Amino acid sequence: MPESKATERILSGEPAAEDIPLETSLRPKRLAHYLGQEKVKDNLKIAIAAARERGEALDHILLYGPPGLGKTTLAYCIAAEMGVNIRITSGPAVERPGDVAAILTNLRKEDVLFIDEFHRLPRTVEEVLYPAMEDFALDIIIGKGPGARSLRLSLSRFTLIGATTRFAMLSAPLRDRFGAVYRLDFYDLEAIEAILRRSAQILKVRAEAGGLREIARRARGTPRVANRLLKRVRDYAQVRAAGVITEAVAIDALLRLEVDHRGLDEVDHKVLRAIVDKFAGGPVGLDTIAASISEEADTIMDVYEPYLLQLGFLERTPRGRMATRLAYEHLGLAYPKEQSSQSTLWQ
Repeated sequence: MPESKATERILSGEPAAEDIPLETSLRPKRLAHYLGQEKVKDNLKIAIAAARERGEALDHILLYGPPGLGKTTLAYCIAAEMGVNIRITSGPAVERPGDVAAILTNLRKEDVLFIDEFHRLPRTVEEVLYPAMEDFALDIIIGKGPGARSLRLSLSRFTLIGATTRFAMLSAPLRDRFGAVYRLDFYDLEAIEAILRRSAQILKVRAEAGGLREIARRARGTPRVANRLLKRVRDYAQVRAAGVITEAVAIDALLRLEVDHRGLDEVDHKVLRAIVDKFAGGPVGLDTIAASISEEADTIMDVYEPYLLQLGFLERTPRGRMATRLAYEHLGLAYPKEQSSQSTLWQ
């Protein structure tokens, strides 16, 4: 499935054009206002305090995890805590070694360079980053052929923050040059509720606790999704409920958006139904599932599958994916006995 199509889903963690103004207004500026990811924040606070005491740039940091969990926001907070400037770019935007060279030579001492979609950096750009990250130097080849010579330029000591949803796609030499690697996990219900309360206050949305909790339940543990749902429910409440988001209003609005009580939408149901109805609950290969519902295998693995696995609706076995008892119960179906024994066999 093309990436643009994936981002159209209201439950997608990927950023959409409509999210930019909303995320900018809701983005916390400091770690104290950044809700959730407590272990990551605690480690970062120690690293930042130590770097500031020494008067040094922070070690290079790699952030990875599913989309929409706040990796970009965290990079902004780190730069603010260090009191330095931040330069933002992305892997697909840095096409040639000259592009990254131009960025690096314009960084000031201790500045932060944030590269989103880090796994999509071209290999030629990676090779430029190796000496830049390790020795704070830039190697430039002048001329061609036998007369070519290498020139090394010194760079200001900077901090590179890379963000990726595909940690395994990074080469080992590149991963090894990061001083700290942090995984961002899905948020629990309480953290999402706290984020929604803060967002509702900033947006001046009148919302009852029950309404916000109902939105939080269906936000898939992802702040970006939670804020997007809040915006849609706010519009519904404005037109149909005098602008107040109550529990009943939230339920009605989310049902109209085809988001069920566990945060699954039509595409999630298509994946589960394909496994259950077409392949007797599995095991079935990822490519076969993708072909049966006309989606890309990578999209299923990166976009749909992580949350279904988190809920315990899918099980990975050596022979392929299987629908679990919880998936059958969610779909209102009886769990076949032979499925139970087969699942036990492969554990």
